[in-house]
Amino acid sequence: MEVTETFFRLTFPFVQFLWEFVKTWWWVFAPFFLWPQAMYFWKWWRMYKFELTLRRIVLEIKIPPDVEKPIKAMESVFAGWWQIHDPPNFREVWIDGQYQLGFSLELVSTEGNVHFYIRIPEQSRRIMEPVLYAQFPDAELTEVEDYTKLVPRNVPNKEWRMWGATFKLEKSDVYPLRTYKRFFEEKEDIKAEQRVDPVGSLVEGMSQLGQGEHLWIQFLLTPRAPAETDIYKRGKAEVDKLVHRITEGKGGEPTIPITEDIRAVGHMLTTGEDTERKMTGGKEEPQGLMAPELRLTTGERDVVTAIEEKISKQMFNTTARFVYLARAEKYLGITKVLPFQYMQQFNTANLNFVRALQTTKVYTVRTFFLDERKRYIRRRRLFRLYCSRDNFYWPRSGGTFMLNIEELATMFHFPGRDVFPSGTMPRVETRKGEAPRGLPLE
Repeated sequence: MEVTETFFRLTFPFVQFLWEFVKTWWWVFAPFFLWPQAMYFWKWWRMYKFELTLRRIVLEIKIPPDVEKPIKAMESVFAGWWQIHDPPNFREVWIDGQYQLGFSLELVSTEGNVHFYIRIPEQSRRIMEPVLYAQFPDAELTEVEDYTKLVPRNVPNKEWRMWGATFKLEKSDVYPLRTYKRFFEEKEDIKAEQRVDPVGSLVEGMSQLGQGEHLWIQFLLTPRAPAETDIYKRGKAEVDKLVHRITEGKGGEPTIPITEDIRAVGHMLTTGEDTERKMTGGKEEPQGLMAPELRLTTGERDVVTAIEEKISKQMFNTTARFVYLARAEKYLGITKVLPFQYMQQFNTANLNFVRALQTTKVYTVRTFFLDERKRYIRRRRLFRLYCSRDNFYWPRSGGTFMLNIEELATMFHFPGRDVFPSGTMPRVETRKGEAPRGLPLE
């Protein structure tokens, strides 16, 4: 008791002084603590004001009946769409609130009728439309009303049920997904019906939906240049790690400590001779008589090649999600498996695979009595983000990954009639052509 009283008697004047100091001068330190939050809200406000000036349109893509090389042609389309890349400068970001514009690609089944949509800023239409026509001259782009307005905005409710998920990559995004080059060999004489089309199975399943059912799949894409992302640096580091077999030590890769620099300088000043500086913090596996590249297994060599191929092409920052919703009496829970089956086609054990970042399922033990409420909040949030085309952590960044044009073309392209002959997907049935020369106009 006496020790406690003595401690309190000695520390009380200091605590009292500290309290008086903080109470008097708190306003001097407050800006330093609030500055990051103030900058965030300022930027978010300016971006919101800029967003109000944009008009986004939804275009339905009516695909041609015959598509000979759908995936290869679609890769060229994505390469052309990447050209909307126009990052704002410092003033445009912090004063005007501008940001790099993107677009969304959406594969939608409305009661069994399958549609391809693209939602873009109106100002980008002049660039993106010719790119699509260059590869698919018989396709048609038609501005339509946003299909998300076909259902109530307060889903889920007593009349409508829904289930959904947002996807992510399990490994680092420097590892690619399985692309069309690994689905089948590129041969000129291969028949269309012999191709393994990853979109064909998904469209077939989506065409089986009944009245009152909707299945929406969405890809939010924003083009990124090498200077705006570190995926190229991370990819090269991963390749170096696989090829050179650098074992991670205390400091990661081998480095030269400052003590070695001082020792080398002292040795040169006293003797006039150069000396080799020793590296610490990491260690390379002994090479022996064979180069590290020659000691790679076949699987490791394939992984290195795949990483190098991925980072060599244009990149898009990607958000992928899906929503299944239906009237309560028509809701069939097993339908939510379709998007997962579709994503499963791009998974490989040695490269990368897709899994759910978050679903609308909630199952806890400690707070089981709140599960229903959490499930409702998750579903409302996912539906709202889908309709507004915002990323998972909006208004903050995150929940995205990088895909190149080859991966995106594999995941989103137009199947030909030989692959998907059903009439539930609208196609352009008449071929467009120019009027003959010399045709009288009067």
